[in-house]
Amino acid sequence: MPTSSKHRSNRKKLLVLFLLLGTALVVVPSTFIVLWIRYRKGKRAPQQADSLSAITRERISYYELIQATDALSESNLIGSGSFGSVYKGVLRSGTAIAVKVFNLQLDAAFKSFDTECEVLCSLRHRNLVKVITSCSNLDFKALVLEYMPNGSLEKYLYSHNYFLDTKQRLSIMIDVACALEYLHHGCSLPVIHCDLKPSNVLLDEDMVAHLSDFGISKLLDEDQGDLYTKTLATLGYIAPEYGLEGRVSTKCDVYSYGVMLLETFTRRKPNEYEGDLSLKQWVSYSLPEALMDVVDANLVTTTGNRLQKELDIVASIMKVALDCCAESPERRTNMKDVVGMLQKIKIQLLFWNLLFQLTCLFQLFLNCCIHVKIVVLYCFVLAIDLCMILFSEMLDGCNKSHRRVCVFSQQHHFAEENMDM
Repeated sequence: MPTSSKHRSNRKKLLVLFLLLGTALVVVPSTFIVLWIRYRKGKRAPQQADSLSAITRERISYYELIQATDALSESNLIGSGSFGSVYKGVLRSGTAIAVKVFNLQLDAAFKSFDTECEVLCSLRHRNLVKVITSCSNLDFKALVLEYMPNGSLEKYLYSHNYFLDTKQRLSIMIDVACALEYLHHGCSLPVIHCDLKPSNVLLDEDMVAHLSDFGISKLLDEDQGDLYTKTLATLGYIAPEYGLEGRVSTKCDVYSYGVMLLETFTRRKPNEYEGDLSLKQWVSYSLPEALMDVVDANLVTTTGNRLQKELDIVASIMKVALDCCAESPERRTNMKDVVGMLQKIKIQLLFWNLLFQLTCLFQLFLNCCIHVKIVVLYCFVLAIDLCMILFSEMLDGCNKSHRRVCVFSQQHHFAEENMDM
């Protein structure tokens, strides 16, 4: 009997060992191959406007907007900006919308409304906020936008009720980078956003980022590298040449993006520094030895080898951010390269997370106190988890582009509703 039990125990251990080895040999290479193919495809094909059939734009009257927002009630106010306020509304069909109402007591609000209309009527990309229609008369001007139920990136960074892990923050910033790549390189005329900051990055129900607020954006003519403006954006995010000379180019957006990337992983606002010190300088002086001092403490929750790997990932992200924040516009990385580098870093992060889970699985197997059925069950659950990661990664681009795309046909113009006030 002892010999028979010993043989049975050995057979179970061999079964588990073969199961673990089979999982490792199949899942790890296939995961790496799929992620690598996605990275290469993203590198070869720049982010362009999604190919979608034109949709019929809704026409929404002033009175419908008043009814949808409960007469622009304070209880429906979800944000305020330099030129107006944004309210949540619900149409009679049950569709939630965001209504951006411009403050016409400000002369600049008229220009901001016209600018957003001019820019957004020709843009379509899944990482730009979808504009449904406009509503305008002599006394009222508003844009009707797709409602983003998860609010802004700023809310998730600075509210104690929310948390974003490293993968989520990286995914959001890749979404923003894709939007900028499209604006800079995928449009017939380059578009400069001019006001990148976390409050202008909105998150939908699946935490996909959408860039919003084109009120001070600029369109570059063909063969025009930059232009001059007297309109200033938010302090702390402005490129040196923009703040000192009023000269704006796509490289100004790259600088602002770099600052926002640093802010996302340090959870420190760039406008809280005084004197000669800035967020960029603080991070630059701290790398690489004092990375733990600058990274958001909420991200440092692991220990040992896994902590070091996560810090290496964050250090790579910080380096990309600092390259975007170079003082000279010519030395700043363009958004095409930024997208490629961040996607590569995301693949590394996913790979190390998978490797860590497999390591835990092997440790369970080596622990003789764990019953073999528990190990087999854990192996089964992990296999399902890995398959879900693979599936979500493969369908990430397709599903999101079909479900949430900002489509605004170039052949349509914004509708202006004439109504009796």
